[in-house]
Amino acid sequence: MTDRVYPSSKPNGTTTAAATANGVGGPINLPPAKSQLYNPNRHPYRPQPTRRRRSRRSCLCLCCFWSTALIIILLLLATIAASVVYVLYQPQRPKFTVSALRIARFNLTSAADDTSHLTSLLNLTVSAKNPNKKLAFLFDPVTITTTTASNQLTIANGSFPKFTFNPKNTTLIRSTLSTSSQISDTESVNSLNSDLKKKTGVPLKIVMDTKVVVKMDSLKLKKVGIRVSCSGIHGLPPKGKSPSVASTSEAKCKVDLRIKIWKWTF
Repeated sequence: MTDRVYPSSKPNGTTTAAATANGVGGPINLPPAKSQLYNPNRHPYRPQPTRRRRSRRSCLCLCCFWSTALIIILLLLATIAASVVYVLYQPQRPKFTVSALRIARFNLTSAADDTSHLTSLLNLTVSAKNPNKKLAFLFDPVTITTTTASNQLTIANGSFPKFTFNPKNTTLIRSTLSTSSQISDTESVNSLNSDLKKKTGVPLKIVMDTKVVVKMDSLKLKKVGIRVSCSGIHGLPPKGKSPSVASTSEAKCKVDLRIKIWKWTF
């Protein structure tokens, strides 16, 4: 009895179709299909916000432009105001002249410990003139210091009370200067002894420091500091009880503003 072989009831459709398409009866291996993986944590692509950067830059440029323009306008207005004030009032600095300087006492003694003691008494007269026609000056108390012109050694100190300097007016500043100090600097003592041996006398310098308010009619400006420096003065110690008169014929005084910004003074 012969055994019969029956084909499978479920033929492989993929193999049969591929074999029929290729004209070959054998099986053909097809590549597996690629599956797309989905990542829920992946962020979608977003373009960079370029418009905001451009807007910020434009705002910054506008701020810089208007700030610069405002500063230029303020400087221009200040220049115009200063020009108007100068034309109307024609301001001038007050003028100072050393009228007289008398030395009543001037003693320099040396001690055994290589220190020196200086005792002095001076009478100073300074003539101050206001050349302005419409400006007045309100002076604070004046601090006066007399030093040597060579090494700035202090010879005497004094002061003068506050006063008002009216237009086209002349004021005499009279003050008594004195000191009783100890000098330990050998170089300063040697320089002073060398000046005392000169026929022309010791070259002296007078410095006056104060603060002043400028008054224009009823308007008062901000208080500023000034320094008056007078040089070209020569004096000798007195001989006997009579004071000696210092030479002031070549004395010249210069007035400088003293503007203080934080800790610095210009």
